Amino acid sequence: MLQLRPNCEYCDTDLPANAPNAMICTYECTFCADCVENVLHNVCPNCGGGFEKRPIRPKAAHRPGTGLANAPASAKRMHLKHDRQDLAAFIDKLRNILPEER
Repeated sequence: MLQLRPNCEYCDTDLPANAPNAMICTYECTFCADCVENVLHNVCPNCGGGFEKRPIRPKAAHRPGTGLANAPASAKRMHLKHDRQDLAAFIDKLRNILPEER
């Protein structure tokens, strides 16, 4: 099941389970849309992949065992593990290559 992380790993903006601006990579690294677009240029600083809009998990259990009550969002805040000064070179190397070609 998809881990719904509670914050942007770059700017630490809160991204609750219903946040329409949450973006994830294939490893579920989580960033806000503003950082993905304006800082990271659709390059995950952890894996080099691209981002997609994170799905919103329904609040209610419309089927048994589903919904936030049965599968709550994570409360563990994550933070970027890489030096921000090194990110520019990493992002510049990959930003002009489509995610499906990286």
